[in-house]
Amino acid sequence: MSNIQLEIHLAPGAQGQALRSDVRAGLEASPKTLPPKYFYDERGSKLFDEITRLPEYYPTRTESAILTENAAAIAADSQAETLVELGSGTSEKTTLLLDALRAAGTLRGYVGFDVDEITLSHAGSMLAAQYPGLEVTGVVGDFEKHVPLLLDTGTGRRMIAFLGSTIGNLEPAPRAAFLRDVRAALKPGDTFLLGLDVVKDPARLIAAYDDSAGVTAEFNRNVLHVINEGLDADFNPEAFDHVALWNEADERIELRLQARTNMQVRIEALDLTVSFSEGEQMRTEVSTKFRRQGVEAELRAAGLEPTQWYTDPAGDFGLVVSEPSQLP
Repeated sequence: MSNIQLEIHLAPGAQGQALRSDVRAGLEASPKTLPPKYFYDERGSKLFDEITRLPEYYPTRTESAILTENAAAIAADSQAETLVELGSGTSEKTTLLLDALRAAGTLRGYVGFDVDEITLSHAGSMLAAQYPGLEVTGVVGDFEKHVPLLLDTGTGRRMIAFLGSTIGNLEPAPRAAFLRDVRAALKPGDTFLLGLDVVKDPARLIAAYDDSAGVTAEFNRNVLHVINEGLDADFNPEAFDHVALWNEADERIELRLQARTNMQVRIEALDLTVSFSEGEQMRTEVSTKFRRQGVEAELRAAGLEPTQWYTDPAGDFGLVVSEPSQLP
C-alpha cells in the first residue's frame, strides 16, 4: 500500500478458522443458521453492489441522499480531523464525508476498517490519490472483535462512521456488545455516526430483499458457494430457494434458504455430513429495522449520547450522531 499505513489484527489463518467454526456451529444448530458475513467473497461483493442499484432496494441511495444533504452540517458539528469508517468496503460513500470535512478545513486523516485486506488496499490507494496529503490507514480486523483497538488510531478529533445499516445484521446481544466496543474506542471530542434502516411497510421491506430480477436470491445462495470453495463442501446452491420474510415480533427481515428436496451435504474440511429435509429452512441473515426511540435507548445504554438525527423526507432511513457519555 504505497503511502498508506496498514495495521493487521487478524492472525494468519484466522478467517479460515472462523469459517470452519461458524459453519460447524450453524449447521449443527436447530434450526440451522449461517452468518451473513460469508456472503462476501469477490462474487458476493459484486452481487451486493448490483443489489444496491436495484429499484426495489432503497437503503443505499437513500442513505447517500441524506449524506449529500447533511454532510456539511455533520462535518461542522463534529470538527473531526480523522474519519474512521467501520466495514469500509469500497468506501464509495466515504467521499461525501471526506469532501465535507475538507471543506470545513479540519480533514487530516482517514482510517478504513474492514476484514478484507485487498479491498482496503484498493480503496485506500484510490483515496490517497484523490486526497493528496491525506493520512490514510487501513486496519484489517473483525468489527465484532477489534473495534476497541481503534482507540489509538487516527489523528486528533475523530468521527467513527458505521453506515449502510450493517448494525441491523447483529442480534440484540452482539449489537449491544458492539456499541459498547465503539464507546470504548471513543475519546472525548470524538463522535459516532450510525446509519440505520427504519421500520416501514413490510411489503416494501420484503420487496427490497426479494427483487424481481432475482439478484438477492443469487446473493443469498452465494454463501453456499463460499462454503463449497472454502471447506470442500458439495452444496448444490440451486437446490435451495431464496426466502425473505418479515419477522413482526423482532421487527426484522430474515433471509433464509429453503431445501427443495431431502438431501445430504458433505463438508470434507469439517468431516461433517448434514441432512436437510424437503422444505427445511436455514437462516442466513437478519436485517433489523429500527425506531428512533429504540435506537437512542440502545446508544445510551452503551454510554453514547445521541446529539443529532438526520433522515430523508419519507423517513425511510436514519443517520444518528452520538458522542461518548458516562455509562449509567
